[in-house]
Amino acid sequence: MIPAQKYRAAARPPTGGAHPSGSSEPHEAGERAGPIPIGEAARACGVSAKMVRHYEALGLLGVVARTGGGYRQYGAADIHTLRFIKRARELGFSMAEIAGLVGLWHNHQRASSEVKRIAEQHLAELEKRIQGLQDMRQTLQKLVHDCHGDARPDCPILDSLAGPAPPCH
Repeated sequence: MIPAQKYRAAARPPTGGAHPSGSSEPHEAGERAGPIPIGEAARACGVSAKMVRHYEALGLLGVVARTGGGYRQYGAADIHTLRFIKRARELGFSMAEIAGLVGLWHNHQRASSEVKRIAEQHLAELEKRIQGLQDMRQTLQKLVHDCHGDARPDCPILDSLAGPAPPCH
């Protein structure tokens, strides 16, 4: 589990319901004005209510308004932040990277160089993972090509997975 305190300072959005663009108005057609419950917020953002609670626990949303009965109420700024988080997750950013990006998004005094540094670092990690996947693909292609796939028991795929036999003593 990721410690929530780790992200709270970097990703604390401004209070008062305004998102980083300065508007407190809903930003998409069909989105109703005023606070909405967690289920509606989750549907509006394409995530589960469990993930909304998780992002809140990590401090990515800051303090969410509550009703007198303790139910969470999400405003336009919260929805905008949840969509930001979802888009960042779709690009494969880690929760720590997202916390940094949310914090930078909310900081109008930020330097875009810091945002670019995070994105470049993530891109380099993705390129390493892609190369690793391409290497795996190439190895599997060779093994599949070398396997006869017939009734014989010899199989280069299984031989490769088994690795070299241990030495006899």
